[in-house]
Amino acid sequence: MTGSLKNFRSICKKIICIGRNYSEHASELGNVVPSKPMIFMKPPSAFVLEPNKIIIPSEWDELHHEVELGVIIDKQCRNIDKDQVEANIGGYCLALDMTARKVQDQLKKQGHPWLLAKGFD
Repeated sequence: MTGSLKNFRSICKKIICIGRNYSEHASELGNVVPSKPMIFMKPPSAFVLEPNKIIIPSEWDELHHEVELGVIIDKQCRNIDKDQVEANIGGYCLALDMTARKVQDQLKKQGHPWLLAKGFD
């Protein structure tokens, strides 16, 4: 990361993710592809800088990963027009979306949010 993004971890307020936007992956997991984006969040503590390692709870034996493109929004914005999007992007990063699938499935069956399966805190 360069410039003002060097302090990203300390200034990050939230990590917003979009789920089930790849129809093939949604289908392989037995999920329906929603008509609108499915939004979920991760805690800022889920952000790990290299050379640090991702700490995986020892009781979790099945962890799935997805390589994602992270888009860093470096300005406070809300309900902006499409032509304003680029001006609010501060950078991009490689993101690994780690999911404890068994934990996620249990939480979903109970109707609970699955933050624990995504954030590990």
